[in-house]
Amino acid sequence: MRVPDGLPTEIDLTRPSAARVYDYFLGGAHNFEIDRQLAEQIAAMTPNLAATMRAGREFLRRAVRVLLDAGIDQFLDIGSGIPTVGNVHEVAQRVNPQARIVYVDIDPVAVSHSRELLAGNDLTAVLHADLRDAERIIAEARATGLIDFDRPVGILLAGVVHFVPAADRPGELLGTLRAAAAPGSFLVISHSTFEDQPQEMLDAQRLSARTDTEITLRSRAEITGFFGDWTLLAPGVVHMPRWRPDAPGDVDDHPERFGAFGGVATHARSAG
Repeated sequence: MRVPDGLPTEIDLTRPSAARVYDYFLGGAHNFEIDRQLAEQIAAMTPNLAATMRAGREFLRRAVRVLLDAGIDQFLDIGSGIPTVGNVHEVAQRVNPQARIVYVDIDPVAVSHSRELLAGNDLTAVLHADLRDAERIIAEARATGLIDFDRPVGILLAGVVHFVPAADRPGELLGTLRAAAAPGSFLVISHSTFEDQPQEMLDAQRLSARTDTEITLRSRAEITGFFGDWTLLAPGVVHMPRWRPDAPGDVDDHPERFGAFGGVATHARSAG
């Protein structure tokens, strides 16, 4: 299969990509037939999966707004995928036109499309890097000149830590990111879970093994542990729709059906 013009030639189009499958479910145009085939197979098993993807995007949007209200004006979005409609720079720069965003993704197609979409936006940058190399991400984010780790930063890990297996020690990776952040910083995490999930949802999650980024489902307790000793904002780590909904009616009777927890924590400033 020929790589489309403008994309890196090393891209393997014989395997679907998690970022491009996600883009497809969000209604984006940056995906290929191999991605659409897997997406449709997953959707056949879990008809509400597109709604699940949108719920994840809505959680991220609400979290970014909370960080903006707290004065955060720089964001490191790791595992950003393809910045389609409603992504971090749009939400942040609508409130603060000087907000700076560095996107990071492991998928070369997502990175290539992101750079194309963000051309001309000098307050954004896109890095091709792996969460499993947290120190490199920190160094390259700093080198862009857009992220100053001596000031509070919003570190966003929306729907990405579940792609890191236990063998790669995700807790240590997140510890490295937290250690680099100044007091007053925030950490946002959403993560797929096996808790409260029907078997068909678990089976659909396992289809991720067909991509280069297999999903590891974790418990609420495990996900909470990724925040370390940072202070969780109310209501804590909860099913995504329950995290500070815009209106009570936005949460139905079964928020667990979206299969993921979300939470936000802050690196509290020391007293005095």
